[in-house]
Amino acid sequence: MTEEEKRLEEALHKQIPWRKWGPYLSERQWGTVREDYSENEQPWDYFTHDAARSRAYRWGEDGIAGISDEKQQLCFAIALWNGKDPYLKERLFGLTGDEGNHGEDVKEYYFYLDNLPTHAYMKYLYKYPHNAYPYSDLVEVNQKRTRKEFEYELLDTGIFNENRYFDVFVEYAKASPDDILIQITVANRGPDPAFLHLLPTLWFRNTWTWPEPSSKKSIKPKLSLQDGSAIASHPFLGHYFLHAEHPKEWLFTENETNQERLFSSPNDSPYVKDGIHEYIAKGNRRAVNPNLAGTKCASHHLFQILPGKTETVRLRLTQNGNLENPFDATFEAVFNARKKETDAFYQRIAPFKLSEDMRSVQRQAFAGMLWNKQFYHYNVNRWLNGDPREPAPPEDRKQGRNSHWKMFDAADIFSMPDKWEYPWFAAWDLAFHAVTLALIDPDFSKHQLLLLTKEWYMHPNGQIPAYEWDFGDVNPPVHAWAAYRIYRTEEKMYGRKDTVFLEKIFQKLILNFTWWVNKKDKGNRNIFEGGFLGLDNIGVFDRSKGVPHGALLSQVDGTSWMGMYCLNLLQIALELAIENSIYEDMATKFFEHFVFIANAMNELGEGLWDEKDGFYHGILTLANGQQIEMTPATLVGITPLFVVDASEPNHPFPYFDQKFQWFVDHRPELIQNIIYQEKSAKERLLFSFASPEKLRRVLEKILDESQLLSPFGIRSVSKKLGEHPFTLRMDGEEYTLNYEPAESTTALYGGNSNWRGPVWFPLNYLLIESLKKYHFYLGDSFKIECPHGSGRFMTLQDVSKDLSQRLIQIFLKDENGRRPVYGGIIKFQTDSHWRDYLLFHEYFHGDNGAGLGASNQTGWTGLVAKLIQEYGEGQ
Repeated sequence: MTEEEKRLEEALHKQIPWRKWGPYLSERQWGTVREDYSENEQPWDYFTHDAARSRAYRWGEDGIAGISDEKQQLCFAIALWNGKDPYLKERLFGLTGDEGNHGEDVKEYYFYLDNLPTHAYMKYLYKYPHNAYPYSDLVEVNQKRTRKEFEYELLDTGIFNENRYFDVFVEYAKASPDDILIQITVANRGPDPAFLHLLPTLWFRNTWTWPEPSSKKSIKPKLSLQDGSAIASHPFLGHYFLHAEHPKEWLFTENETNQERLFSSPNDSPYVKDGIHEYIAKGNRRAVNPNLAGTKCASHHLFQILPGKTETVRLRLTQNGNLENPFDATFEAVFNARKKETDAFYQRIAPFKLSEDMRSVQRQAFAGMLWNKQFYHYNVNRWLNGDPREPAPPEDRKQGRNSHWKMFDAADIFSMPDKWEYPWFAAWDLAFHAVTLALIDPDFSKHQLLLLTKEWYMHPNGQIPAYEWDFGDVNPPVHAWAAYRIYRTEEKMYGRKDTVFLEKIFQKLILNFTWWVNKKDKGNRNIFEGGFLGLDNIGVFDRSKGVPHGALLSQVDGTSWMGMYCLNLLQIALELAIENSIYEDMATKFFEHFVFIANAMNELGEGLWDEKDGFYHGILTLANGQQIEMTPATLVGITPLFVVDASEPNHPFPYFDQKFQWFVDHRPELIQNIIYQEKSAKERLLFSFASPEKLRRVLEKILDESQLLSPFGIRSVSKKLGEHPFTLRMDGEEYTLNYEPAESTTALYGGNSNWRGPVWFPLNYLLIESLKKYHFYLGDSFKIECPHGSGRFMTLQDVSKDLSQRLIQIFLKDENGRRPVYGGIIKFQTDSHWRDYLLFHEYFHGDNGAGLGASNQTGWTGLVAKLIQEYGEGQ
């Protein structure tokens, strides 16, 4: 075992709290739903970036390159000032939903370079300009641009011209669970000397302004200075000491709202949240406490850094108050040891022959996913009703957003899509995160899936909350798939079969499955809806708002997700039946559900299979009974391929076999198009929505470069829609779907999500996995032309490898040393201080692979780490 694996074992079996401290601090708390107490449910307008420096948050904290304990009671992050900015740089800036021409967007450059599952070592890079940050320029130019124009990015402003910026590297190394070594290295990349104020900051999350309802008052924690170090005293966390090497001075204030600045009301204390900003950026010496006490403090370090030179600041956050010299030789020794242990851990994870570039991509993908863990705190009932001693929320809030989720009470660590644009969990994103993270930390992955099924998250009716903006929205039910993948990954990587986890998640997912059956099958036809189902604006109209004019949409993806759910639960039930035969009965239940749903999907005349077109399409039934087939080729039409499983012969399940044989003997018309057995399959059975012949016909569109096949994966809609859009007319209104390979030009679904052309990793990954399953049954004799029309025929296994390599190469250097992910951005393609630092975007240009959408959304794009793992295993 590597040293990191030993720490994981200690955390699991000995309760040694290696995970207690981690990168759990968000990069944006302002503008979130949980901080919104407005009357019009507009969180961006209610709590702005400008207000964030002065206003104490209710539900969390944010910072740059920060850490906190697992309950976010005590936080640490860096703050910076170049002497020219209007604000002390304490948090990341970005455009709000209304300011950006394609929705919200972070306007900073920062990179997650390394991390371990226990966070025993972490590394982060932030690029900070020498000159005044162009806040107003970014807002004004983007507001003038139309949806058909590119975003105006920070590099476009010229702020990084002549390399006039600092590279700020922040590293953490744990000597023990409660002894955290911090090293901040600042490099001047510019041609001239430049001044920098560096302020490593320690503060308490404000819990005393909003006491728990059960208590009359909260005990206020305290920061003070003793023998040159800051002491943090907390009623539950205990005492921590922050040692800083050679600070110019220590600054103290309170983490409390500046009522005077924001609301023209008197402050309770002259020392408020923005006191350090006022002192540094405004020169107001009275803004910080001369008595060196408060709930927020910073060590102040001032440098003039020469061109090409670096300065280093070392700090130590520890419970050990008896250190004679916090920065003796052991400080460097711990850092060196943790770096070597990190190398050893990732070599253990991927011991294959991989190129250095590919290995770097995988490691940075893992790092991004680990850095994107966050503490998530949100009590919906308290949010709806307001807090003691605070103004009451508007009365209509009690019937508004999330009002049916009063049981929701979160205070946990989550794997988030990212920490700025998505500083909240998203249910189906989380399932993909967990599948990748299972390679390096299966216990965390299992905990993540179980978390959403806990009684303080899952609705009593069985629904799993979707995401903060609207918990009641509907995400694809992929949690059973993820649970089984994690179970198998842990068995393969670590030799453990955790049937206890599998049984726990199975019991809860039965409740969720029942919710789907009862709520999303109008007319009991085994044809399921679900609304937008995570694919945002892929439809002709906004599916999240329901079908216009009272029509009914029979959704291919809704029905496919339920078919997939059936097979996933069937797999889990049979795995549990190995030890407990009672689960055979549950396996039979899900087999029967699968049969009826599959039959409804494929039934001629009323089903969703288009025999003429050779593809799956939704059917729109108007109020007058007229039916319209939704014919565009999109990712929606490939979701039926996800419903596939090939059974092994001679499994020891007599009861299940008996029920299966009953269907064979008595209802052959139901199973003849969904269950297959061929001599070449070695007695295996194939359960699938799509027969081998239907699979072949669907793949013709998928593997057609003029339709869905991009050089970098599968597009979300057919390229042919660029020249021949699909248009739907209903009651005098016109709805259109066309091919948009980059950012969306429509305001549909908020305008900042685009499933109308770009490549997305999650559905590409499910398709790759499905093709492997089909190959497992069909073998090498089944070949398909790839690309379509090329004359080159490949097995499905080879097709899956081809698609995987298309996705991986988005991040790899090509023969010219350029990475497709960075498109035409010269700085990222050629500069040695930029080109090897990776951003894992939300989605990618359908033609050239350039990164689009949220820039640091490692989230499910982190699946590239899993694809690289599978690539290595196949070498």
